Amino acid sequence: MYAVVKTGGKQYRVEEGQRLTVERLGEPGDDVQLQPVVVVDGETVLATPDQLSGASVSARVIGGAKGPKINAFTYKNKANERKRWGHRQSYDTIEITGISAG
Repeated sequence: MYAVVKTGGKQYRVEEGQRLTVERLGEPGDDVQLQPVVVVDGETVLATPDQLSGASVSARVIGGAKGPKINAFTYKNKANERKRWGHRQSYDTIEITGISAG
């Protein structure tokens, strides 16, 4: 059995016991529920909103990490206008603890 879940604006194919890195969801040790988009159990495929109303995917937050630092610099020529900024995304490592078809 596997499912396709949506979190952080992205979709991931997950199976029970799998670990993956997603955008920040909570503190380490927290249990979270992920929104399934598709659930496949052998030959049965649940994909419509009516079929997925009882389906759920549960996960546990294992730990956190940070992505690479992104540095940017913008300026306007001949106007003495400069701006330097940076960003570093926070991620969580989660472990899928259960997939329920409902």
